[in-house]
Amino acid sequence: MTMYQAYQSHADLTLPMKEWARRLAPLLHDAGFGLRKWTVMRGAAAACEVLALARITHHRPAFRIESTRIGEREIAVTEEVVLSTPFATLLRFRKDTGAAQPRVLLVAPMSGHFATLLRDTARTMLPEHDVYVTDWHNARDAPLAAGRFGLDEYVAHIVEFLNVMGPGANVVAVCQPCVAALAAVAVMAEDDHPATPRTLTLMAGPVDCRVNPTRVNVLATSKPLSWFEQNLISAVPARHAGARRLVYPGFLQLTAFMNMNLERHITSFRSLYDDIVRGDLEKAHATRRFYEEYFAVADLPAEFYLETVRDVFQDYALPLGRLMYRGRVVDPRAIRRTALVTIEGEKDDICALGQTLAAQDLCSSLRPYYRTHYVQPGAGHYGVFSGSRWKNSIYPIVRDVIQTYVDR
Repeated sequence: MTMYQAYQSHADLTLPMKEWARRLAPLLHDAGFGLRKWTVMRGAAAACEVLALARITHHRPAFRIESTRIGEREIAVTEEVVLSTPFATLLRFRKDTGAAQPRVLLVAPMSGHFATLLRDTARTMLPEHDVYVTDWHNARDAPLAAGRFGLDEYVAHIVEFLNVMGPGANVVAVCQPCVAALAAVAVMAEDDHPATPRTLTLMAGPVDCRVNPTRVNVLATSKPLSWFEQNLISAVPARHAGARRLVYPGFLQLTAFMNMNLERHITSFRSLYDDIVRGDLEKAHATRRFYEEYFAVADLPAEFYLETVRDVFQDYALPLGRLMYRGRVVDPRAIRRTALVTIEGEKDDICALGQTLAAQDLCSSLRPYYRTHYVQPGAGHYGVFSGSRWKNSIYPIVRDVIQTYVDR
């Protein structure tokens, strides 16, 4: 039995129990809170809810962006599929307004979670921008006949999505895709592609992992690539559309992230239990929403995962001038007319200070007025693209740069 088959068997075995707990929790909840003295009932409801929440899912959660506010008006938002491939959808958040706004492509990570991690990023940008997102699919749903998907294909998707969006767009890449986004823009600039974006914002990305290595970087270099291939790659079970496709399973990525901050997650689940028992439903709802997102995992194509480990984290191919795209060397010096913004978080323990800033040195042909760098005090990794620091401090910088080059 393969690793993935073992996981699937365990998930199938425990599913009835967790489904039973999910259905029972609201019944106990209503009884427990209807009679204040029934603390045992409230405790049972809390236990059922915690058990039901501790469940990995494999489908993208909803973006839950139905409207946005522009001035004093509430504007409806609908999701529009602009282009779809077996591996990704170019998704647009269409607004019911005739006003022309700067087009922005949010390049989401393909790192074990779905593009909905950028929900807050998109929601913040929507009032003033025409927002698109790379909605990467779960690799276990991509038929084997769809072919390989490695770094080349990732970069090619960014290029094609920008081509479909047309000239004058802007790119905002978050975390892991910063390398691929920079490569895509460099290739487009070198080819004088008409859809080369006006601005490129790289946020908390591993452009040069030699700088201030984090635990993630140390782990990636602690073993040879062959170890990752032999121990972390598995075939998708026959029951799924991508049967026999080799993937890095999302549940392994989630396990690695959980272990990095295990005590914090244990504390969160204990707090969730206590909040439900106390009746602090607003706080409990926030915790529940976070873990519903966090436990929604996506498998990565094996080629993409292994090439990312090798080229980004082990060989430092981009900063050393060795990154290849379809047989050619990627040269960031080709970027001359795309304004570059690099954003970092002071307390980022995934992409440390200096790793994203390295893009500024690589894009050496850019004049000073095309460059912006900002470090957000007190921000961890997720605080760079979500939450109050993103909304109040970082977003205005990104917005102003995009606005500066909107007509150039």
